[in-house]
Amino acid sequence: MKMVLETPVDQEYAQGTGESRPRPHGCVSWCLPSEAEGEYVAVLEDVLDLYEMPYNPARPVVCMNEKSWPLLGEKGRAGELDPGRVGACSVFAFVEPLGGRHRFCVGERSTATDWARQIKELVDVMYPEAEKVILVMNNRNIHAPSSLYKAFPPQEASRIWEKLELHYLPKGGGWLNLAEMELYAMMHQQGLEGRKATREEVRRALAAWEEERNHRGGKVKWLFKILDARTKLASLYPNVG
Repeated sequence: MKMVLETPVDQEYAQGTGESRPRPHGCVSWCLPSEAEGEYVAVLEDVLDLYEMPYNPARPVVCMNEKSWPLLGEKGRAGELDPGRVGACSVFAFVEPLGGRHRFCVGERSTATDWARQIKELVDVMYPEAEKVILVMNNRNIHAPSSLYKAFPPQEASRIWEKLELHYLPKGGGWLNLAEMELYAMMHQQGLEGRKATREEVRRALAAWEEERNHRGGKVKWLFKILDARTKLASLYPNVG
């Protein structure tokens, strides 16, 4: 049995001047544990602590999400596009809440080496001057330094790893992932929610959304703090007397 969080925690999207505050995620559901769970709240507070940190361009906090996207119009055996053929692609999203930077791209798959190549792009293209990139993401088995060593020579894998500080979300904690929320917002506003699209439609939608968000400097101010969690989610904390 799971308790479902029907509306995400309070958040404020400040686009550009902060005059626009869209909240397109109210229909999305995420799960919370049905009883007290020490591991969950420990990881929860670790992420919330990151979100309370002041902006530091030398150590940017970046949220990452990847999503499998169903496609229409994939190539058949003859190599020609078949409008009725269903396939899939992987969408990678990176959002820096306080810096207002956004990056979205379409990949063929979501394997260890695919993830590693995306992380190299993050480190070398998006944040080449950063001391460390603090990366918040789901705890998948491929989200680990071992993936870097599967994709690159040891020296290169080690160099990339030294630039990273990884923090994982709790299980079912997608409501904490700002990149995941932004993907849902993009699907809704670009008219892709609940339907299959062609690969080119997905690419165009992601490119348009990325351009708009980066142009506006779309920043996210996370309002749900550790003290709020200890009050509003008190039932998740073990009773230690």
